[in-house]
Amino acid sequence: MIKDTPKQETVSDGIAKYLSEVGVRVMFGVISIHNMPILDAIARQNIIRFVPTRGEAGAINMADAYSRVSGNLGVCITSTGTAAGNAAGSQLEALTAESRLLHITTQIDTKFLDGNSSAIHSVPNQPDMLKSISKAYFFINSPKTAIETLSNAISSAISPPSGPVSLEIPIDIQLGQLERPVQSEMPKAKEIPSIEALEWLHRPMGELQSMKTIKHP
Repeated sequence: MIKDTPKQETVSDGIAKYLSEVGVRVMFGVISIHNMPILDAIARQNIIRFVPTRGEAGAINMADAYSRVSGNLGVCITSTGTAAGNAAGSQLEALTAESRLLHITTQIDTKFLDGNSSAIHSVPNQPDMLKSISKAYFFINSPKTAIETLSNAISSAISPPSGPVSLEIPIDIQLGQLERPVQSEMPKAKEIPSIEALEWLHRPMGELQSMKTIKHP
């Protein structure tokens, strides 16, 4: 069980804390105005090493390579809009390789979402783009569900068949206050069926039907 989050912590502080408690020690990405709250929280915590890259494609490639070599979760952070799009090609490669990867990308303020307001870095249909290159897609829509959603995203990335998972976080949610107490289970990979169970499923239908009639003491 993750420890209680202290009072007055922001969502970004909670995210940094949770990532470190589940074993993340390195994160790759590109610094942007829309992900600064999370990166500032990581810097304050001083546990996770942030490796800045020149582009989003390289950041995903580095997180992908880190995951493949170490066997651990690779984590990448990008900004919203074109920045998230720049990561698409590399993330598609990670999807093909079933890499255990978490792509944290950001979004504009929630009040401007889907409003065609031409907010800075705003692009249409970003979630649809991310869904097309991800094993799964998650969106944090309130501070209350932030850590639970993060945990679910990580669980999806590491559960077989593993693959890159995209997690969107609007900047106003990053700056929101976490409610106390905040508790969340450690992310767990979902269990896959045993060999015995799979062999059972492949038995002839007639044999399975006859087994139903067997009387047990």
